[in-house]
Amino acid sequence: MTLRGERQADFAYQAVYRYMITLINEVSTDTRVKLPSLRQLAGRLNVSISTIQYAYALLEKEGRVYSVAKSGYYAWPMSANPSAWAGGDLLDRLYAAARRPGMAVLSGDEPALLASLDTALLRLERELVRQYPKNLQPWSQPYGVWELRAALAARYTSSPTHCWHADNVYIGADLRGVLDILIEVLGLRGSTVIVESPCDWLILRLFQDAGVRILELPWTPEGSLDRPTLERLLRDEAVHLVMFSSTVSLPSGVTMSLYERLEVARLLSQHDCWLLENDTFGRLSFDTSHTALRDLVNPDRVIVFSSFEKLLGSEAPYGFLLARRLGVELQRQFLLRSFRLSSIRQRAIARLHQSGRFDQHLRTLRQQLGEQAVRMSLRLEQQLGGQVSFRMPAAGAAFWLASTRAVDMRQVFQRLLVQQVVVAPGELFSVSGLHHQNLRVSHTFHGHPNLDIALAALSDALRQAQTG
Repeated sequence: MTLRGERQADFAYQAVYRYMITLINEVSTDTRVKLPSLRQLAGRLNVSISTIQYAYALLEKEGRVYSVAKSGYYAWPMSANPSAWAGGDLLDRLYAAARRPGMAVLSGDEPALLASLDTALLRLERELVRQYPKNLQPWSQPYGVWELRAALAARYTSSPTHCWHADNVYIGADLRGVLDILIEVLGLRGSTVIVESPCDWLILRLFQDAGVRILELPWTPEGSLDRPTLERLLRDEAVHLVMFSSTVSLPSGVTMSLYERLEVARLLSQHDCWLLENDTFGRLSFDTSHTALRDLVNPDRVIVFSSFEKLLGSEAPYGFLLARRLGVELQRQFLLRSFRLSSIRQRAIARLHQSGRFDQHLRTLRQQLGEQAVRMSLRLEQQLGGQVSFRMPAAGAAFWLASTRAVDMRQVFQRLLVQQVVVAPGELFSVSGLHHQNLRVSHTFHGHPNLDIALAALSDALRQAQTG
């Protein structure tokens, strides 16, 4: 089979993606199935290895496949019987359930489901294809195209002191690939890292796989920074770096006050500690007046990471980071990874930034998310009043709920699967047994015709899973 000559409106990776979806559906069983290697598929479909790698990256983000180091890619097991998901790794079960047809997937936090720029991005990309003939494009730009790197540097510059240049920006195939590089460059294997908690499970699992010792810093019940605990950990532990969100910490929805951010900056300076800033949702804060943490600390001790996908949609899966130091080490690791990213797609994203279309989209998306959050909060009060507590999210597309009574949240999760509803239990956002009485629920969900039915099922599951 060859994909050369697919319809002109398609790019090669899209044809590969469709082929892989069909292949996965053909081979999926109740047990994991090893998929063809990058090289095998490249030969079979007559496309480049980088095209296969890009399609696999999209499938991995969607939870359809997962990678095993030095082994390859595997399709997640699929089972039509919810009782078959009762055992095994909780995250594996969540991904498997979310793939089933007809499920109400309330487990995610995907703002771009509400409004994406996928269509505009592809239209702009087709225009750029005519302007940049393939034979005139650079063979390799391992750190990303200059136009996009310059656009990101300009966007993150806030003052003559806290300024960034294109050479400080590195773009990778996805957020996971960028974080893998950071773990290597910063020498985090076997080191100690402080992370805010709850924390994204992708980050937690990558740190765990690298043998990083994770110290979790939960927010106080009032939603404030536990500064005494942070100070004690920095004083008593050999902490390599601290990871905080730029403005809003998700899924908790907590925003540090300016005083708290200044205190964090003071402590990091006092202990000469690196700040790893998660800016994945920074542009989606409903209150845009907040000063990002990175603008309050020594810029030479800051690394910022983020991605385009949460803001633009699935057609922009790239991850990126900004760092003023470690240039030689970062360049080496990006060269070793040999990311073969579409230069046209990157230029299209750069044009969205330069034209103002990106900022216009963000304003619209923030407004829609805020309105959706208000409607969801009313529904939660109506359907779950007294069963859960929550605060209005300050960004993103999900609520962080806490059960007001002791429940077995895994039992809640399992009962909901039978009702074709998927939620994200809070324990997934911790590595030390925190958040067992919490769950994340999206307000930009898809796959169910009636949100009230899904919330009623959640109410019943919480009632039946009470343990005291």
